[in-house]
Amino acid sequence: MSIGVFDSGVGGLTVFKSIADRFKTVDIYYVGDTARVPYGNKSRDTIVKYSLELTEFLVKSFAVDLVVVACNTASSYALDFLKNRYNIPIIGVVEPGCIAAINATKNGKIGVIGTQATINSNSYANTLSALTGGGVRVYQKGCPLLVPLVEEGKIEHPVTKIILKEYLDGIVSEGIDTLILGCTHYPVLKDVINSIYPELNLVDSSVAIIDYIHKLNLDLNEKGLRNLFVTDESVSFENLKKLIIGDIPTFKVNLDSIELK
Repeated sequence: MSIGVFDSGVGGLTVFKSIADRFKTVDIYYVGDTARVPYGNKSRDTIVKYSLELTEFLVKSFAVDLVVVACNTASSYALDFLKNRYNIPIIGVVEPGCIAAINATKNGKIGVIGTQATINSNSYANTLSALTGGGVRVYQKGCPLLVPLVEEGKIEHPVTKIILKEYLDGIVSEGIDTLILGCTHYPVLKDVINSIYPELNLVDSSVAIIDYIHKLNLDLNEKGLRNLFVTDESVSFENLKKLIIGDIPTFKVNLDSIELK
């Protein structure tokens, strides 16, 4: 069995690592759209088009048995489109994260941080409401500066801590006890967030998605290949790749441009 994983850039490597650590024998193909990152400030149609091109690359090149949409923005806007187009399982990161947050919260107050596009889509708020029948209160905050900070490797930088407090103090003051990290870049910041807000339960969709893969009951025996691709050379990708998963070789690819139909 092989799994394809895609993201707008480097953040999805947190999902790649989680899957690789849990499923040692599965072949995994990852593609990061470093030429067009970030997705968080782009239109719905553009996000869907880019997501289709990345999925098509994984399906046509490697005949993957499963596609994981590791990008929260793409999960919010493109997941249903992709599911309707392909006859293989395609799973995103929004619903697994919501289920994990519901299981973690004690007071029913859940915070969500993500790119502006993810927050504007209300995908997390709508999914949490649907899963609980409106039984939780959701506090959302767009955090557009966090992705560039992570991509620049400024994980422990004082500026990062200042910006985190600027973004999070407001929703934390509402009494949330659980925070969904609604962007795959954000798990890299877990230790920093924990140091500022040790009382919060942090939900990382890259961990939550493992249960979803287990439930598919797919044959997980292959050669255990690990393959990384990017759409453009990126120093920040290489630096964070080494931080997250180590020194696995990365190859550049050109995607076919596909028109939406």
